[in-house]
Amino acid sequence: MSETELSPEDEAPESELDDDDRLKHEFVRSVLDAVELGDDEEARSKVEPLHPADIADLVELTPAELRPALAAAIADFIDGDVLSEMNDWVRDELIAALEPHQLADIAAELDTDDAVAIIEDLGEEEQRAVLRALDPDDRAAIEEALSYPEESAGRLMQRELIAVPEYWTVGDVIDYLRTQDDLTTDFWEIFVVDPAHHPVGTCHLSWILRTPRVVSISDVMKREQTLIPVDMDQEEVALRFQKYALISAAVIDASGRLVGMITVDDVVHIISEEAGEDALLLSGAGDGDINEPIRDSYKARVRWLVANLFTAMVASGIIAIFDTAIQQMVALAILMPIVASIGGNAGTQTMAIAVRALATNQLTQSNTMRTIRREVTVALLNGATIALLLGVGAALIFGNVALGVVIASAMVVNVFVAGLAGVLVPVGLERLKQDPAVASSVFVTMVTDSMGFFAFLGLAVASGLVG
Repeated sequence: MSETELSPEDEAPESELDDDDRLKHEFVRSVLDAVELGDDEEARSKVEPLHPADIADLVELTPAELRPALAAAIADFIDGDVLSEMNDWVRDELIAALEPHQLADIAAELDTDDAVAIIEDLGEEEQRAVLRALDPDDRAAIEEALSYPEESAGRLMQRELIAVPEYWTVGDVIDYLRTQDDLTTDFWEIFVVDPAHHPVGTCHLSWILRTPRVVSISDVMKREQTLIPVDMDQEEVALRFQKYALISAAVIDASGRLVGMITVDDVVHIISEEAGEDALLLSGAGDGDINEPIRDSYKARVRWLVANLFTAMVASGIIAIFDTAIQQMVALAILMPIVASIGGNAGTQTMAIAVRALATNQLTQSNTMRTIRREVTVALLNGATIALLLGVGAALIFGNVALGVVIASAMVVNVFVAGLAGVLVPVGLERLKQDPAVASSVFVTMVTDSMGFFAFLGLAVASGLVG
């Protein structure tokens, strides 16, 4: 059975989940009612059949003021597996209420990567207290992981793996797996190492099971493998797993020694996390988590709104230059928002494509010019289509053909600039070693609004439509 498949006893009772595999509101309410009435036994009986992921969901769905009481009532079921499935903010709340020895007991149950995820956000004093409560072997492994940069392969990897020498036979490997009780139980492949503990190949379990015992493991293994440097960023790790369709991969230190492995279940979490993070950064919404404290959400969002306020002043300044023209023809004021809105949407479309392409390594220095030409061509086609529709509509509604020509021309110019800015701004930020998802939207919006107003009002004046 694969890791993603649940046995019947692991699944939440069907009646407690809706069609989208989410806990039903009625079930959540019944558990919380039992907690509020002090009937902890009833709450535990309802929660006991749930899978750890569903217990984590239950805690997340509980109002913040009731979480301590719920956690106390079902404390026996809140173990490492539940915490590893839990939202970061909610998990931090629960961890803060636990004693160091309780955290140490939970961390000892988990793989190294999951234990590190729980301990890494603690304060220095709390970390030391938890580490002191751990067994020496567990403490050494976690301390080593914490020495690596955040969001690196070193933090992500787990030390629990199977490594065998290349001179062993298949029979030796099978006997080793059967006789050693302290080996990890969750693995898909075995790593083959040389005397210096450098990985020289990998061997799937299925190959071992189907090969005679007398065959050397070096004759069964696959020598080509994707090795992950311990300091590689987790986003790059995810890209390698995606590109090479990996299930697991060896992690090596600076000397090339095997120090851990990363499995696809961890990478799936990273892909989801990074995709959501980029989308939220594009909008300036911070972590964008509904469990994030209001103060933190405010601080994350307001700075980008303030930045947007100043960039909006640039567009307002351009409008002020043409105030006389606007006074002479009210239709200009009516149509201006259309030009800015269409340009902004066009820029956002191109920017989203560019940021995603940069994040997935599809957009590099080798194809930047080709990508710019492509997006400019698309922008011109889009601009011409919208310009035709808007120009004809404006001419008919206001009975002024010249006005229709002016706004159509302005629309082509603005959508063209939007397409150009949508690529150049993210690429420029990336070349400056800045995250293109963070500030691109502010600059692209400023360019499209300013250019839209300038092109429309400037063409109106230049064409003699207004004095």
